Amino acid sequence: MEKTWRWFGKKDKITLAMLRQIGVEGIVTALHDVPLGKVWTREAIRDLREYIESEGLRWSVVESLPVTETIKYGGSDRDEQIDIYKQSLRNLAAEGIRTVCYNFMPVLDWARTDLLHPNDDGSSNLYFSYAEFAYFDIYILRREGAREDWARFRFPDGVGAGRDVLAEADVLAGVMTAERSHQLVENIVIKTQGFVSGNFSENDEAPLDKFRQFLNLYAGIDKAQLRENMKYFLEAVMPVCDECGIDMCVHPDDPPIEILGLPRIVRTADDIRWFLNAVPNPHNGLTFCAGSLSAGAYNDVVAMAREFAPRTHFVHLRSCHIFPNGDFTEASHLGGRADLIELCKIFEAEESRRSVASHHNLPFRVDHGRTMLGDETRGYNAGYSFLGRMYAMAQMQGVLATLAHKSAKKI
Repeated sequence: MEKTWRWFGKKDKITLAMLRQIGVEGIVTALHDVPLGKVWTREAIRDLREYIESEGLRWSVVESLPVTETIKYGGSDRDEQIDIYKQSLRNLAAEGIRTVCYNFMPVLDWARTDLLHPNDDGSSNLYFSYAEFAYFDIYILRREGAREDWARFRFPDGVGAGRDVLAEADVLAGVMTAERSHQLVENIVIKTQGFVSGNFSENDEAPLDKFRQFLNLYAGIDKAQLRENMKYFLEAVMPVCDECGIDMCVHPDDPPIEILGLPRIVRTADDIRWFLNAVPNPHNGLTFCAGSLSAGAYNDVVAMAREFAPRTHFVHLRSCHIFPNGDFTEASHLGGRADLIELCKIFEAEESRRSVASHHNLPFRVDHGRTMLGDETRGYNAGYSFLGRMYAMAQMQGVLATLAHKSAKKI
């Protein structure tokens, strides 16, 4: 598989020259300076592509060409926004970039409550606490219906037995400091969203008011309607994908649970089967994010990889550990629920199958990583440390080299 790295453009503190030195082959990036809902021009795409190539690398994957909220909830300007999206796809293809990762998650791109959760060895990981998220929802965001939703919340079998998240949130309300409450807003709304989705930024003066406005856009939108909106979008863009040879690959919901009263439609194997079957075009595919999927106790990640490998266009290698109470943390890339060694076997075999027919590679990137050895002082985006991801990349390179060695010996 092609070794890629998510890079946030020319302003990224991690330079392309640094990435070449650690074995990166392809770059995963986007035009982060283009406002949401505007066309990615061919000139802007070419400028970034040539900059990447000047450092001896290639622009392998777009992550992400954002799907605006109006497309997701079916607003009055949905068709106009889809037309803009299609033109951006054509411009990307004209510059030789033909793998586009996107998501169909309403409002939130991904959610964690702690961005620097300490490990025993002194490093830190991203962490999700259900009680703290419920506290944020009920007491900080003050979302209508939040208390009722958390009263009905149940963990899947095997985790969180007997846990009452609502009661825990109420206890937190009596002891939570203003500083920690502020930190939750930063972690959930700002630091994990601004550099990804573009809906929020650190300059927003009233981020919670803005957040509530986005949530209100989805009033009356349930899972069935969101599915239909996704199908509408995919059916509209597939002719362009056929014309230009572009692979679209949706990112699973992160975490794979329904939160904030919003429907989530790429959480489980059944969800993935639905959208692949609803639009059976081979250009309609999956970003197999082992981390997002392994955060759901009901997901058999290895079985899902075997089933969906033929429709996977991009792989995110990371793993989550779920605690007995249901909370989860990002695990070591050689630990957790995802079994990344087995996933590498599956996707290496899939790439070999494809290369015989079409010489089509399957890019992967290590997704997230520990914060370690001073990463936390260098201003990196949340979850996107340098040394932590470099460590994870070395682990995955070792796994892939071992698989290649074993395969060569069999021949």
